[in-house]
Amino acid sequence: MPTVNRNRLFLASCVALIVTSMTFAIRAGILTELGESFALSDYQLGWVNSMAFLGFPVAMMIGGLLYNEVGPKRMMWVAFMCHLLGLVLTMTAGGFWGLIISTFFIGFANGSVEAACNPLIADMYHEDKTTMLNKFHVWFPGGIVIGSIVAGLMQGYGMSWQSQIAVMLIPTAIYAFLIFGQEFPKTRHIVSNTAENIKGLANPLFIFIAVCMTLTAATEFSTTQWVEKILGASGAQPMVVLALVTGLMAVGRYFAGPIVHRLNPTGVLWASAIIATAGVYMLSVVTGPLVYVAAILFAIGICYFWPTMIGFTGEYIPQTGALGMSLIGGAGMFSMSI
Repeated sequence: MPTVNRNRLFLASCVALIVTSMTFAIRAGILTELGESFALSDYQLGWVNSMAFLGFPVAMMIGGLLYNEVGPKRMMWVAFMCHLLGLVLTMTAGGFWGLIISTFFIGFANGSVEAACNPLIADMYHEDKTTMLNKFHVWFPGGIVIGSIVAGLMQGYGMSWQSQIAVMLIPTAIYAFLIFGQEFPKTRHIVSNTAENIKGLANPLFIFIAVCMTLTAATEFSTTQWVEKILGASGAQPMVVLALVTGLMAVGRYFAGPIVHRLNPTGVLWASAIIATAGVYMLSVVTGPLVYVAAILFAIGICYFWPTMIGFTGEYIPQTGALGMSLIGGAGMFSMSI
């Protein structure tokens, strides 16, 4: 009987998340080129960009509902097929509607990765789920750094936007190789009855944490996505600030274990909210070198939000199962589309 290689499955999950975050970084870097290549207005580019944020929560909602029936293995293969299809369709797009469809597929793939991997990791590492979810989510800011560096180098050598999209096929193929032929674990440590999961959504604590997730996700993603507009006149280099924030987020998540064990998920979220609030306020009032100090404070505040919110759901609202974790992530991404 084949054994479950949870280290290989965890590695595959991390590589899949790297692809997810690279799509955000590289798409942001080529939007201007897309507009020039296809004569698209800013309004049309906004619609293209929004498809990634629409596909993500749609996949998480569907994935959360179907997780108990189809399992993480099939969902990972759905993610792979949608990544492959979305990337190829983007490279061969002939205009606005081609980009709309391809970007939706990429967003759906990204959401499928989260919907499959969060409950998979929470179940495989049930004794330390919040710590391992933080280590998994190291690779969201990590992948943004990788994607930004790759895109910058390729642009520096005058390579086309199509080639920048094509480079993401490499990690896509790697995570497909890592899951090929692997035995995935049976769900044992999270509630796997979908009817019970749906009932659990009525828990006031779940509703409260879902609302909080929209706020914490907006704090994290809105500020980092608009960093150039926000800090352009502050006297600091916006891209240096972004690199500083994402780098510190990756390091903080990797070493989250001792902090989570000392404070527990609730304490981590309280501390994160206080520090992030102070960081956002400082970013709004300081100029010059102090912006970098504010950015460090902000990064410390936001780095644990996303994975700890999902881990909190798994630990304190276990009856919601995979559905609860998926919907919490979906709520966070949905807040970015409004």
